Amino acid sequence: MMQWIAMITMLIDHIGAVFYPQVEELRVIGRIAFPIYAFAVYVGYKHTRNMKKYIMRLFWIAVISQIPFMAAFNHLSLNVVWTLLSGLLVLLALDRLPVRLLNIPIVIGAGWIMEITHMDYGMYGLILVLLFRYFQGAILVVGHFLLTAVYITLYSSSVQMYSVIATVGIAIAQYYGAGFRLKGPRWIWRYFYPAHLAIIALIRWI
Repeated sequence: MMQWIAMITMLIDHIGAVFYPQVEELRVIGRIAFPIYAFAVYVGYKHTRNMKKYIMRLFWIAVISQIPFMAAFNHLSLNVVWTLLSGLLVLLALDRLPVRLLNIPIVIGAGWIMEITHMDYGMYGLILVLLFRYFQGAILVVGHFLLTAVYITLYSSSVQMYSVIATVGIAIAQYYGAGFRLKGPRWIWRYFYPAHLAIIALIRWI
């Protein structure tokens, strides 16, 4: 059910952001989506049989989504799929680097690029992906809480703290040994993002 929760809460968030910005409850619900997508990137990285195809698939979804994203939200920044792709590439780099001392410079450098290119969530998104890679249970939840506290301090976005709810759900599911594999039509999971942005943009501009 996690992919459906991610898609539905993301849709609610974007409807709220574009059409009902005064209704904070819609943005609160929407905070649940991104941690699930960040976790899905780690799960995909862990289980994919063809890393090259996985990287290219995210790349093309990011490219296809960019114009609808800018049209829907009316601002110039990079959509969240670029953030997820960056997280995937950093995971790959960290596991393949021969020298572990390079891990921190890689993360800092990637995060800096994400910030200056105005990727959605930026370094926050990258670190969240890494938290799912290295931690589980209570430590994961505390890590996400502290990360979000820093994010709120920097960006004055108190609503972001509700995103920890999703991480609590993931941690509980991990504790009970839930399997995390994509079920149902894959094309819905892959193309829901650009499709719903295009529809929102069309409605907005009409």
